[in-house]
Amino acid sequence: MTRENATTTRPRKGLSGKRQAILDGALTVFARDGYTRASIDAISAEAGVSTRTIYNHFADKAELFLAVIQESATRAADVQIATIERHLRKVTDVEADLIEFGRDWVTPRPNSAAHFSLIRQINAEVGHIPQEAIDAWQETGPRRVRGELAGHLRRLAEQGVLRIDHPDRAALHLMLLVSAGLPTHQATLSAEEITETVTAGVHAFLYGHLHGTSAPEQA
Repeated sequence: MTRENATTTRPRKGLSGKRQAILDGALTVFARDGYTRASIDAISAEAGVSTRTIYNHFADKAELFLAVIQESATRAADVQIATIERHLRKVTDVEADLIEFGRDWVTPRPNSAAHFSLIRQINAEVGHIPQEAIDAWQETGPRRVRGELAGHLRRLAEQGVLRIDHPDRAALHLMLLVSAGLPTHQATLSAEEITETVTAGVHAFLYGHLHGTSAPEQA
């Protein structure tokens, strides 16, 4: 799915400079080392603060990880939702607009690299990560984004453009189909290859959900 400004080190409103430095440093370390192998000492070095300062802000590694994944997932979701709004707020040609959405959706964003590295680490060691952090990530990130996309698909169904019984499920299908077969680092693909993959995914989606037509012809 999906994309986000995950690596900026500029302090944000409501956060002290040291607290934000800790969160940014922790994101870098968790994304690189994973939850289990990441250490407070490594985070301290990356953030440029003492371990005492970290413990002044966070009780332990689990609490720090929870804060990191919530902030990172929120920023990721904000960017993905903006992408959804940009392409699907007003649909004039459902096939063309979905293809443009898909192209934008899967195009790598350098500032998102740390966030998606973190997600890969979570998926690799999900059994060793506190469930509270997993739930927080899902709620602030993927579920929120899927809900926004589902809302746009529901509106298209109400307009008679698409045939959709379960918008949330359809949103998941669309996100998976437009990225099906793409490698983790899409930067290795040409724009033409990305377009071909996204177009095939949109055609598969429309085959199941477009009102009154058979499968769109492949180019």
